[in-house]
Amino acid sequence: MLDTASNRPELPPEIGRRRTFAIISHPDAGKTTLTEKFLLYGGAIQMAGQVRAKGEARRTRSDFMKMEQDRGISVSASAMSFDYVDKYRFNLVDTPGHSDFSEDTFRTLTAVDAAIMVIDGAKGVESQTQKLFEVCRLRDLPILTFCNKMDRESRDTFDIIDEIQENLAIDVTPASWPIGVGREFLGCYDMLRDRLELMDRADRNKVAESVAIEGLDDPKLEEHIPADLLEKFREEVEMARELLPAMDHQAFLDGTLTPIWFGSAINSFGVKELMDGIAKFGPEPQIQNAEPRQVGPEEKKVSGFVFKVQANMDPKHRDRVAFVRLASGHFHRGMKLTHVRSKKPMAISNPVLFLAADRELAEEAWAGDIIGIPNHGQLRIGDALTEGEALRFTGIPSFAPELLRNCRAGDPMKAKHLEKALMQFAEEGAAKVFKPTFGSGFIVGVVGALQFEVLASRIELEYGLPVRFENSQFTSARWVQGGKDDVENFGAANKQHMATDNDGDPVFLTRLQWDIDRVARDYPEVTLSATKEMMV
Repeated sequence: MLDTASNRPELPPEIGRRRTFAIISHPDAGKTTLTEKFLLYGGAIQMAGQVRAKGEARRTRSDFMKMEQDRGISVSASAMSFDYVDKYRFNLVDTPGHSDFSEDTFRTLTAVDAAIMVIDGAKGVESQTQKLFEVCRLRDLPILTFCNKMDRESRDTFDIIDEIQENLAIDVTPASWPIGVGREFLGCYDMLRDRLELMDRADRNKVAESVAIEGLDDPKLEEHIPADLLEKFREEVEMARELLPAMDHQAFLDGTLTPIWFGSAINSFGVKELMDGIAKFGPEPQIQNAEPRQVGPEEKKVSGFVFKVQANMDPKHRDRVAFVRLASGHFHRGMKLTHVRSKKPMAISNPVLFLAADRELAEEAWAGDIIGIPNHGQLRIGDALTEGEALRFTGIPSFAPELLRNCRAGDPMKAKHLEKALMQFAEEGAAKVFKPTFGSGFIVGVVGALQFEVLASRIELEYGLPVRFENSQFTSARWVQGGKDDVENFGAANKQHMATDNDGDPVFLTRLQWDIDRVARDYPEVTLSATKEMMV
């Protein structure tokens, strides 16, 4: 039976109720707070923590690494699965907002079907929001927008919408409309359901009052909204209806229109309406791109791909967990799946479902779900797991690092331990590790300087190994691509610049742009690439 809207086979009910999405934003837009309120409304936690609270209260549920807890920022993506209003299963991936960790976010976006873009009502579209939005656009991901912090001094609502439309070149349709801003912020008018939603400032964990109304002329509005605010509100909503497009579900699914909700995550306001929007409009699990064919979620056979590896989520267990997005089928614990890269069968005996740092055994999972597979290093980012078919899932990127440093162990006798630690982080995708053809030691490459702090902290914490990062003569790295003989001849002629990455692939280390230009001129048979696709 075909789903006429998408011309695709109708999904089994369990798959059709899944909504798998990421939350993206600039740092400090309130993404982690919003994530916690999602868990609160989903019944997954009883009390929301505070990102800026002191001491133990700072430990928000989605930030499990020590540095995240100390700094109050998210530096690694974490996955959370929970039911919403019993009818839907949400798989939510919280991503790092800090640009130094953007590669983790880029990879995460390959594993979701939609994204929620959180923006600050006072700041509008910021630089990192724009970068992450472009990645969503490359993948044609549907985007829902949440304009946060409306209870603080915010910009004019039309200005915010205009900025999104102009900077991101996407149509915006208001799903709700704010009534007042800052201290005068009372709540929102739900434009999709003709309801007045009022904020409860007294209790940040309490659902606000909701009043059904019949249009903007309903006298009930006068009971709840002061006359001066009411007049302005009515004018704005009428203008919005005239000037802005109405909700068009297909345009949303195509990624050309984003519905916007206004609210205050810290006051739990607007969150439930946003979640209802995900449930109602968010896409079901989608077709995944792979070679030699695409994979549909309705297919009977189980398949999935690793989009993230996280080591030592639980320091007591010294474990590595591969995050796997299931692309098709109905998975059962204990199943044997083929690890396509090694062509070996793997018995998946202890798969887990996540609620941030907490986890529980996954007895079963369906296409669209994200499960964790504890392993000892067999699984890497980009790996495919199938019931036998040699599939390769495509589009999981690896980017050339923007900063390179030499890495040395504080104790020279522990160089072997350092190699083991660095290789683990390379396989996690936390850094690029290059072994130069000449000289000893390792060169570590990252996107942003904060990653060096995270690496040093984790190597000491997890391996008891103090390390130092020193300036390198090289400034960037490029993967060398071309025919086997051409690449070998190029490497032999440029030994001083050559290295291998953790997969053994050849890398050209550069000091200046001139090095890259020289290769393009003198070696037309090879290509220097700033990206490498992580597929097997």
